[in-house]
Amino acid sequence: MERKWWHDKIGYQIYPKSFYDTNGDGIGDLCGIIEKLDYLKDLGADILWLSPCYQSPLADEGYDISDYYKIDPRFGTMEDMEELLAEAKKRDMYIVMDLVVSHCSDEHIWFQNMLKDPEGEYGDYFYIREGRDGRLPTNWRSYFGGPVWEPIPGTDKYYLHSFHKKQPDLNWENPKVRQEIYKMMCWWLDKGVAGFRADAIINIKKTFPLRDYPANRDDGFCDITCMLADAEGIQNFLP
Repeated sequence: MERKWWHDKIGYQIYPKSFYDTNGDGIGDLCGIIEKLDYLKDLGADILWLSPCYQSPLADEGYDISDYYKIDPRFGTMEDMEELLAEAKKRDMYIVMDLVVSHCSDEHIWFQNMLKDPEGEYGDYFYIREGRDGRLPTNWRSYFGGPVWEPIPGTDKYYLHSFHKKQPDLNWENPKVRQEIYKMMCWWLDKGVAGFRADAIINIKKTFPLRDYPANRDDGFCDITCMLADAEGIQNFLP
């Protein structure tokens, strides 16, 4: 096995919202993490894994990202993040960010553009399908319960969401989507982030053609994991 820089390191996960509040608004913030770096170093932490602190409406605790290039104001500013990266480096500590790219928020500009024109360029950034004789495109059940398909207002089409309906799945089969994601990752790496924890990454690959699976509950749906078990080729998407 090739030895990597993280193999002899100790990681510590931080959920910024509840970690340490420095401005008295009841919400943890990046400045709170900065203030506690020496404490975390004394604990023996080498790697700080941050749960999502990107801009988000928080439909799923920050795992619904509306802008990958912005820090949510609840947690601070990009300047605070840059200070955190710099201060961590001074202490030989590493910052790893949660990377949530199997889906985004329905408030992301890509999805908003799709709503304006589902047949246009941004329609292919997501999984858009028509119903079948009054039925949903497939009978998959989302992780949060209920169908994975949500109607697009004013159309006979649906979009796919493996999680919350405010978390539309990104279409990784589209090379434009992949390149946008890789570009964003490089942007953060250039800022000094040491790496990423890839959340729900198995969901970026689907089985085609999209089809029904045998129902496994009385609701007539099947777990989306039934489809994922058949999916192949995910390694082709991972840089």
